[in-house]
Amino acid sequence: MDVKIEESWKTQLQAEFEKPYFQQLTEFVRTEYQTQKIYPPAKLIFNAFDQCPFDQVKVVILGQDPYHGPGQAHGLCFSVNDGVEFPPSLKNIFKEIQSDTGAPIPGSGNLERWAKQGVLLLNATLTVRAHLAGSHQKKGWEQFTDAVIHLVADRLEHVVFILWGNYAISKGEFIDPKKHLILKSVHPSPLSASRGFFGNKQFSTTNKYLMEWGKEPVRW
Repeated sequence: MDVKIEESWKTQLQAEFEKPYFQQLTEFVRTEYQTQKIYPPAKLIFNAFDQCPFDQVKVVILGQDPYHGPGQAHGLCFSVNDGVEFPPSLKNIFKEIQSDTGAPIPGSGNLERWAKQGVLLLNATLTVRAHLAGSHQKKGWEQFTDAVIHLVADRLEHVVFILWGNYAISKGEFIDPKKHLILKSVHPSPLSASRGFFGNKQFSTTNKYLMEWGKEPVRW
């Protein structure tokens, strides 16, 4: 089937798009957009891929669900549109970056600037009903995003996988730690950030690893 997604990803994922589960998922998502308020806007479902071509991926940050409030989600995990108030987890991410690297807290929570540097900001589920967290889980998205992680882990080398919280950690269990750097911690949400997210220094650790393998560090 013809999916509107960045060309390098389209090539890598074409076999996935032909599978029965993905066709069922497509039908489900199409009906949801026709009958419900769904985030992100349909044209931004694959924004994480469109902003970060396959062969440029050097970091993967894994989220769970898109934001489900108005104007927030735009297809990149943890990211919000320009001018939108920072959600609590994103506030904590910026606090840790400031503490770890000295970078100032930015004026915008739009993380497209990371994506354009090779950071794949991947949610496990790519769509959600307004105000209903988890409403599009177990419909097929998780199988699709598992396939994405497998592709990156199998076909690229020396990628940093940043896994926050038990869900993300479990989703990355098959990644080869000899081939990639896997960084794990509790989730940056206010419920857990003080139990090991703050002070994890994963942003500077990521850049140190990238530079060791001759890659440009990320300007967080």
